[in-house]
Amino acid sequence: MDKYSFLNAAHTAYFADLYDQYLKNPDSVEPSWRAFFQGYDFGSESYGLSGEIVEGVSAQIPEHLQKEFQVVKLIDGYRTRGHLFTKTNPVRARRKYAPTLEIENFGLSQSDLQTVFSAGEILGLGTTSLQTIIDHLERIYCDSIGVEYMYIRKPEEIEWIQNKLNVNDNHTKFTLDEKKYILKKLNEAVAFESFLHTKYVGQKRFSLEGNESLIPAVDAIIEKAADQGVKEFVMGMAHRGRLSTLTNIFGKSAKDIFSEFDGKDYEEEVFDGDVKYHLGWTSNRETYNNKRINLNIAPNPSHLETVGAVVQGITRAKQDKKEIEDPSQVLPIVVHGDAAIAGQGIVYEVVQMAKLEGYKTNGTIHIVVNNQIGFTTNYLDGRSSTYCTDVGKVTLSPVLHVNADDAEAVVHAALFALDFRMQFKRDVFIDLLGYRKYGHNEGDEPKFTQPLLYKAIAKHKNPRDIYAERLIAEGVIDEGYVTHIESSYKEKLEVNLEDSRKEDKTEITAFMQEEWKGFTRVTEVVMMEDVDTTVPKKTLSDVTAVISKLPSDKKFIRKIQRLVESRQTMFDENRLDWAMAEHLAYGTLLLEGYNVRISGQDVERGTFSHRHAVVKVENSEEEIILLKTLSKEQGEFNIYNSLLSEYGVVGFDYGYAMASPNTLTIWEAQFGDFSNGAQIMIDQYISSGEDKWKTQNGLVLLLPHGYEGQGAEHSSGRMERYLQLCAKDNMFVADCTTPANMFHLLRRQMKANYRKPLIVFTPKSLLRHPKVISTVEEFANGSFQMLIDDASVDIKKVKTLVFVTGKFYYDLLDAREKLSRDDVALVRVEQLFPLPAKAIRSLMSKYKNAKDIVWAQEEPRNMGAYSHLLMHLNESRHWRAATRRPYGAPAAGSSVRSKARHQEVIDYVFDQTKDNQKKYNE
Repeated sequence: MDKYSFLNAAHTAYFADLYDQYLKNPDSVEPSWRAFFQGYDFGSESYGLSGEIVEGVSAQIPEHLQKEFQVVKLIDGYRTRGHLFTKTNPVRARRKYAPTLEIENFGLSQSDLQTVFSAGEILGLGTTSLQTIIDHLERIYCDSIGVEYMYIRKPEEIEWIQNKLNVNDNHTKFTLDEKKYILKKLNEAVAFESFLHTKYVGQKRFSLEGNESLIPAVDAIIEKAADQGVKEFVMGMAHRGRLSTLTNIFGKSAKDIFSEFDGKDYEEEVFDGDVKYHLGWTSNRETYNNKRINLNIAPNPSHLETVGAVVQGITRAKQDKKEIEDPSQVLPIVVHGDAAIAGQGIVYEVVQMAKLEGYKTNGTIHIVVNNQIGFTTNYLDGRSSTYCTDVGKVTLSPVLHVNADDAEAVVHAALFALDFRMQFKRDVFIDLLGYRKYGHNEGDEPKFTQPLLYKAIAKHKNPRDIYAERLIAEGVIDEGYVTHIESSYKEKLEVNLEDSRKEDKTEITAFMQEEWKGFTRVTEVVMMEDVDTTVPKKTLSDVTAVISKLPSDKKFIRKIQRLVESRQTMFDENRLDWAMAEHLAYGTLLLEGYNVRISGQDVERGTFSHRHAVVKVENSEEEIILLKTLSKEQGEFNIYNSLLSEYGVVGFDYGYAMASPNTLTIWEAQFGDFSNGAQIMIDQYISSGEDKWKTQNGLVLLLPHGYEGQGAEHSSGRMERYLQLCAKDNMFVADCTTPANMFHLLRRQMKANYRKPLIVFTPKSLLRHPKVISTVEEFANGSFQMLIDDASVDIKKVKTLVFVTGKFYYDLLDAREKLSRDDVALVRVEQLFPLPAKAIRSLMSKYKNAKDIVWAQEEPRNMGAYSHLLMHLNESRHWRAATRRPYGAPAAGSSVRSKARHQEVIDYVFDQTKDNQKKYNE
């Protein structure tokens, strides 16, 4: 008797459904059935195109069940590979993939097409013919939308997607009014671009032509998301299609855009501005269902994909607001280019943030405006992956590939993506396959590099006209409808153009004005003014009491226990160190209602184990964060160890600070030079954002810096790079030497009524240096000192006046004590920008007997602050410079050599005799 004879009595629909479950998730099937299916798969591995069965388990299965198996496998084939055989490319023939979805490849034949199979129940079709099943699968998986999702590991997500796809065969049945509305938005996109093309011939605008269906897609997401409770949208995109998006989605007046095209000067003299297709915008919009929503499109530079990280930070800051009940009420949308999403590494960094506690935003809708070309580079030369969106699979996100010429499919995909995001709080990707009508910009000649492609594009109709023809055929509109709505829209543009040309200058509206009410943009004059950062001693005592006491009912590592308890001892003994400076700055700001957010690599304990803002219970790893327990009314304190990213995380935190001016937002580098990995964010946002976009930002960068013989990559925060970026009033740069000064510097960042980025070169060896201490009085009633005079010398005896910054001061102080030199004064420059030039000059006149003035730094001469001084303080050109010789690397790898070079500089500071000068300059 056949040992599988029981299968003759099995209900084939149940059997097919169970096998389908097994294919999606083998572990979800009962073990005996799983073993059977594994045996079947093994036995049928050698199926040929003819469907011939090899010996094995499959040979003992009834023929009708074997066919059911093959149909289920066919269904699975469409689900996993159908996206490879779609009609998604409007201007290029698809690449060929094998094996195909021909039924012969699944052990079926043409004679089976009219056979009825229970496997149809898997698709919600019931028992039906193979032909009906195939037609259904073709419409779902191989029409204008290709769907990738079978790699997802959560059965409930796969089931949700499959149920969604089965509705109307993955096509939306739009009403007549909805069809007309889609056409209206398409017309706005097409007519806007053609109007600009006519009025501003040859000007760069990075048009959307070839991907105009982006406009109805984004519009549909916003309208439907509002119905699902979304209150705010944060969007980021590069330049292509940005002007159309600003006008047709965000409601920016075309008049303002025309003013920018006319190249008028700005109303503000202190504002340099940016090109029109980089500017941000914030607006309020009322949806068709009378929902009030807030729209934000972030400003961005030309550096591709940087804005994606900034958008995530802005979104998270908005989600963290107390009035937001559900984080999903703030929705990020990031629009990518196909070459950029595949080629720019920051995309991977941002994708890896998607589920991390400190960076998640409850799902982003990623839309790729796929031109199938990057500048002049063909897509086959631009990536190794099959799709530009393959980075999305890192987080097992679903991907929809859509033909940009099929407007209804595009809107359908957009709504599918929205529903998935709202349901599962996860990322989803839409690959909008279109083309680029002109070259990279409107002045390029694309035929130079893609002659065949652009011959095809020249003959290709735009998506509006394609859709209009479809609606005419369906009887939805008549022949003159498109002409009417186009002329009506262009008449409005003509009025806006006339109005714009009546004005002499253009005004740029600041981004996210609501968040920045009460803050002013200031010049260097105000930046140099003192800010009251004093704190009552009792408040300092109260904070210390909380951060010095761990819960008594939990067990902690003894070393941690002693370290935390030592905070109270330090306070009682009036000797506060660097870690206490940080904790007390954060604690006092929290009690005043400010929020604090710190992120970076290993920031919870600190790279050098000085901070310990998060303490772990020894036997459970439960996290204890004492700064969260100061009072019921305190601000929010959050600190997160970041992923091993600089570029993406700095971008995120910059965005967070941009949207939350009352949060002290800090990014700390593991070592100062690690910020090199975020150089684009520093150059294009931190140092220049206010000048370009009117955007204030109070982000703090903590960069451990100091020469302790740790080699080239762990010594220098490369302060020369930041100082070279400093101009007028764009940011603060500091290199503090005392805990009290660090305390007041951090508090100043919040207590001022303006925000500027703050770069702080923080110490390593000084974190526990016995001389690096401050008193409670200095914390309570002091202020940030831009310059610290030498209070220990007799001014009349001083013959050598040394200006120094940072940790090198303590090296020189030790040397002075050893040499018993009372004729040398050591003055610390704590703020490098804006440079306290008046205070420096005042000190120089005070030390009248000091004919020898020295600038001393531990960095090589071509690094550090020396060149910055030469630029901003003319007198420094006559000073004696005591530095390491110029080098290509910041420091030597050999600790012996490093110490020798360090000592040479110290010797030269104290010995300016000709012999030593000659030796030093050799």
